[in-house]
Amino acid sequence: MKRIMCVVSYDGTNYAGYQIQTNGIAIQAKIQVALKLMHKGTAVQITSSGRTDAGVHAVGQVFHFDTFLSIPSDNWKRALNTLLPDDIHINSVKEVDNNFHARYDSVSKEYRYLVLNSPEPDLFKRNHILHVKDKLDVRAMQEACQWIEGEHDFSAFCSAKTDLKGSKIRTVYQVTCEQQGDQITFIFRGSGFLYNMVRILVGTLIGIGKGVHRPEEMKEMIESKSREKAGITAPPNGLYLWRVRYLE
Repeated sequence: MKRIMCVVSYDGTNYAGYQIQTNGIAIQAKIQVALKLMHKGTAVQITSSGRTDAGVHAVGQVFHFDTFLSIPSDNWKRALNTLLPDDIHINSVKEVDNNFHARYDSVSKEYRYLVLNSPEPDLFKRNHILHVKDKLDVRAMQEACQWIEGEHDFSAFCSAKTDLKGSKIRTVYQVTCEQQGDQITFIFRGSGFLYNMVRILVGTLIGIGKGVHRPEEMKEMIESKSREKAGITAPPNGLYLWRVRYLE
């Protein structure tokens, strides 16, 4: 058996999320259907670096699978992209060590959240960027970002719907808020993230940008460990799993 690693991009607009579930079409299911066709009816299970929610996108999601087929990497990529729908695209394929694990071997993840800060929305980007018409104070949001960096208990920024039983301590290496024209991009790099953590952080930062909270209140929210103290959960359409990093 060989182990294959793939990097995949997808537009999450029309899916119930990445992970297979009973209440809608999942991206994982589409990929596994394509692999089953390539394996002449034999089911193939893929394992990803993590799941994304309904409406969330990916530029660099990673998954692996085991196969008895001997196919060059370029042919894997070509065949899968032929079988997959237009909103899912395999970016790269390579054979890896049989001990490689897409989830457990990742050393960091990068998420990006895009905001269109303008009086009028862009209808053609509505599924891929959050429109905020109120003028945002970018400097205030940038100041708040510094409090997020480091190792913290992020209970205040975890959805109450989480099934996590263990620690909610995570290490966030870098958080930035960048403005280019009327687009604001939030970038989060960390060892891992809790359920809805990035979306709640963005919702809170936007509240700070609107003047609902002061930048230094971010520190108080983290220390409170209370979901009620943090801001709202930002919608999924602006969120992208941008990159997953592994040790070379």
